[in-house]
Amino acid sequence: MAIEVTELEALDIWRRAIVSSVRVDAPDLSARQMALLLTVYLTPPPHTVRGMAELLKVSKPAITRAVDRLSELNFVRRKVDESDRRSVLIQRTVPGSVFLREFGELISAAAKLDQTADKSGLPPGY
Repeated sequence: MAIEVTELEALDIWRRAIVSSVRVDAPDLSARQMALLLTVYLTPPPHTVRGMAELLKVSKPAITRAVDRLSELNFVRRKVDESDRRSVLIQRTVPGSVFLREFGELISAAAKLDQTADKSGLPPGY
């Protein structure tokens, strides 16, 4: 199902979602970390550091740094690939799934036109 929005409307939805995530004190993820997390959760496994680097068109050290941060948050975990011990698998975790579900809810809420919201996009009372 395609939804028609202009570039400015899309940016405003994203802005409102980000503002909401700041308000609920969600972890601050870089664009690279979020791209990696979304790719791990929304595409079929297995996911390797090498494969993510190729897919996202960034270096393996950049993926490793992103995995380090996401592992600190327990959003992903590393596992040595038993079939190729040189490869590191990036696996999903329950806390990562919960984070993305809640972030998806923030985006969904931001996309709805809330009649009680002011022009700042903040919830009432802020």
